[in-house]
Amino acid sequence: MEKSFLSLITVDEAVKLAKSIAPEMPPEKVPIDDALGRVLSDDVSSDIDIPGFDRSWKDGYAVFAGDTTNATDAIPSMLRLKGRIDMGSGERLSVSRGECLNIPTGGQMPEGADAVVMVEYTDEVGGDILVKRPVAVGENVIMKGEDFSEGGVVFEKGKVLSASDLGALAATGWYEVPVLKKPVVGIISTGIEIVPVDKRPDVGEVRDVNSYLCSAFVRKQGGIPVHLGIVRDNHEELVSILRTAVEKCDLVLISGGSSKDIRDITARALYSEGEVLAHGVMLAPGKPTLIAKVNDTPVIGIPGHPAATYMVLSVIIRHILAGMAGFSDTLRSVRLARLVTSISSEKGREEYVRIKLVEEDGALPLFGKSGLLNTIVESDGVIKIPAGREGLEAGEEVEVFLW
Repeated sequence: MEKSFLSLITVDEAVKLAKSIAPEMPPEKVPIDDALGRVLSDDVSSDIDIPGFDRSWKDGYAVFAGDTTNATDAIPSMLRLKGRIDMGSGERLSVSRGECLNIPTGGQMPEGADAVVMVEYTDEVGGDILVKRPVAVGENVIMKGEDFSEGGVVFEKGKVLSASDLGALAATGWYEVPVLKKPVVGIISTGIEIVPVDKRPDVGEVRDVNSYLCSAFVRKQGGIPVHLGIVRDNHEELVSILRTAVEKCDLVLISGGSSKDIRDITARALYSEGEVLAHGVMLAPGKPTLIAKVNDTPVIGIPGHPAATYMVLSVIIRHILAGMAGFSDTLRSVRLARLVTSISSEKGREEYVRIKLVEEDGALPLFGKSGLLNTIVESDGVIKIPAGREGLEAGEEVEVFLW
């Protein structure tokens, strides 16, 4: 059954609805060099103990801790220097009571030694080492398996991999890493007035801004954008592109043509080709948002004005992409600030106002028509005015959701 454009749903309902039709991404394996920023599709465990032997984590001397109990600057403990431990030799040396071995950072601890005295707290006199500070058992030593144990979980499923994480994966034998596939997002712009970015627009024409807003946003959220072109208000052409898009994409975004009623090009195509689940959201700007699915592929119709487009991306589509890519919705940065001026709002719909952060934790509203780009460029983020409020007062503390 077709939903009327006038049957508006709340932003929370829109997010829940859109997430409910978003497909789960299948797992894939990628080389470790390509795993930065990806989301683990499974737990990963270590194939070895790390370290594989007891080793020093300081340059100094491997000793029996009991030989240093009473060591001081005035009365140092004297130990016989037996030699030096070489890195990577594989041969495990040994010391007896009253002896020590010079050991580099990362060197294998010899048998009989249970601590390392840092070189800064020693003096060498002839063939003897004067230890001027006592050490406890295990001091300056990393024990076998202390970092990671063989078979132990290194990272759990859902982990977003950082550069340091890749180092740990390399150490634990993960040359190929199990991650979630990145969602492929098709992007279509509609409008008889839309021209490519490399064309100088004539009177009445505008460049295709929304394709690139959507593309950059999709990349930031872990997806792979696919530009599917500009449709100049031709229903048959849009239907043709849409049919291809839903076959090869995990999500499709259509910019423009959803604002008035089901006669608009995007709405008409989606009503004819799939199931329209919602047509209109209590969101300002962004009211004409359309949520549908075609052959089980989610399709979101976005308003044509760039500011409204960016708002819908930030408030609704961000949640969809986060869920599909495996990211947590909580990754968004939030900052507390105080309103510099009061803001009025239309009660009954959730409104988002662009904000510029100013000195002394101030939040300055940037007002402008939804078709303007300058308020997006100048703003640091947005604040939300709940549907039940008629505005916010100057001095009120607000949460600024950073772009």
